[in-house]
Amino acid sequence: MKPRSKILIIAGSDSSGGAGIQADIKTVTALGSYAMTAITAVTTQNTTGVKSIVPIRSKEILKQIIFSSKDIKPDAIKIGMLNSSHVINFVIKALSHINVKKIVLDPVMVAKGGAKLIDNKAINLIRSKMLKKVYLITPNIPEAEILTYSKIKTKEDMIFAANKLIEYGAKNVLIKGGHLKHKSVQDIFMNKKDIKVFKSNRYKTKNTHGTGCTLSSAITTFLSCGKPIKKSCELGIKYVNSAIKSNPNYGRGHGPINHLNSMKINKEFK
Repeated sequence: MKPRSKILIIAGSDSSGGAGIQADIKTVTALGSYAMTAITAVTTQNTTGVKSIVPIRSKEILKQIIFSSKDIKPDAIKIGMLNSSHVINFVIKALSHINVKKIVLDPVMVAKGGAKLIDNKAINLIRSKMLKKVYLITPNIPEAEILTYSKIKTKEDMIFAANKLIEYGAKNVLIKGGHLKHKSVQDIFMNKKDIKVFKSNRYKTKNTHGTGCTLSSAITTFLSCGKPIKKSCELGIKYVNSAIKSNPNYGRGHGPINHLNSMKINKEFK
């Protein structure tokens, strides 16, 4: 099977394989596309938590992006962990060199335990510069609260925050509703012309590590293959829901989801 599109992933590494660039590569590959990477940080972690984070030098990140893209032009780009304002500036500079329009930003800002992973200077830069450079931003509720200086307790609060992000310059917004305590999960897509609420079943499981990374990479993959933005979000959400439902139950903490849930093996292995 030949890959249907080419995707550049700019994100941090997760040694446990459940999130970060490892989850991104698995997702892109499982959905039939080709993944390239620019690693922004190396983490030591497992399902119980993060032990250490080693940032990659900003110039090396820029070189990874430009050098890879000059040889193999990506159809779309997914951006994950950007751990400092210096890195963000270098990524913006690199993006101006390669001219790709389909860029999805998953603004990794808050750890599962609630701790902020980046400082206020970096957050302000995402708000003032990065938002205008990307095609879609996919914050969860804590990240949307930080970016919009608001509290989100209801679906209406999510819509208010999405409107604020559009005011700041976002073209398309998908706010993930998993943090709200409802029987179902409601994700809200918005742009200046449209609004759509995606409702999904909520599964009772501790194995949700990497859902945000996986969703943004799935949406990027569908976008890169020519699907419209709203349909890409819908298909990405369905892929993640299936991955949560069929999780492999690995590890003692927040285990990974099943990135292989989309793959059908048609050949017999002898």
